Amino acid sequence: MSTGRRLPPKGFPPFVGLALSAGGLGYMRPFSGTWGSLPPTVAVVALVAVGSSGWIISVSLVLFLLLGAIACVRFGTSGERAFGAKDPSSIVADEVAGVALTLAVVPWWMLTPAGEMSIPTAVVIAGTGFVSFRIFDVWKPGFVFGLQDRPAGWGILLDDLGAAVCAWPCTLVAAAWVA
Repeated sequence: MSTGRRLPPKGFPPFVGLALSAGGLGYMRPFSGTWGSLPPTVAVVALVAVGSSGWIISVSLVLFLLLGAIACVRFGTSGERAFGAKDPSSIVADEVAGVALTLAVVPWWMLTPAGEMSIPTAVVIAGTGFVSFRIFDVWKPGFVFGLQDRPAGWGILLDDLGAAVCAWPCTLVAAAWVA
């Protein structure tokens, strides 16, 4: 991943900039990818805190995944041109999708059938998914590194989805350990 411009040039459509930067989180420094990984993580903990059932958590994660993926694929090419880099650091919709996929593997409907999960349990599971995703996203082991060579928005997105798959075992172990 290269850094490129921090902010899009004047005239760049604001909606596209907000979609690619996850509502502006991608413009935050340092570690814009870490900031961009927060929305699904925080959403899981917040949904547990308000007593949501597991299926609501799962559906919410799928929505985060779809929104991040659509933003990358639909606007990725124009984002790379505007920011002047391949997979620029200000584009973090891919991190949103990646963490959502990491956390979506957890069987929330089994862990919180009636919204009974404790907040510390949710923090351990979501936190493990967040941290393990960030490690694999930065490291990009094996096949994950090659995925970023795909054209345009697919290259932006696929390496993060690959990092999410690598983070699944850690996340599932955490879920089994605290459940």
